[in-house]
Amino acid sequence: MGAFKELLETALQYIVEICTVGLELAGVTVLVSSAVVCFVRWARRDRDELRLDLAQGIATALTFKMGGEVLRTVVVREWSELGILGAIIVLRAALTFLINWEITNEKKEKTEKRPKAVDRESRIRRKKDPDRVEYQTKEDASGKDS
Repeated sequence: MGAFKELLETALQYIVEICTVGLELAGVTVLVSSAVVCFVRWARRDRDELRLDLAQGIATALTFKMGGEVLRTVVVREWSELGILGAIIVLRAALTFLINWEITNEKKEKTEKRPKAVDRESRIRRKKDPDRVEYQTKEDASGKDS
């Protein structure tokens, strides 16, 4: 029974190591591909939502890498290793949280700026086709729009 237990522990250790390397590789791949795509867009001067796309790529890469670190805790044998892994996980979680907070704020700013453009576009469409009621706003219905 002891040999079987050792065999299972060894198998688990190999499986965890392979999966950890896979998650780390996925994180690096996402990070590098996001950076390359954003750099190409920057070079072509297509900078619309560039920061947002890069931040989302970084957040996704950090999530993969954090998953690898969490998986690595399964096979940790010593408390010192666990402390180091815990610190790495906390740092990566904090970075992911800050990046996601930045993404949320960036998206909120974009949506706050957008209604003016949509409202202007709806007025242009209404002038072209005055029978379309779906574009009429409350202000326009009350006669305040000239």
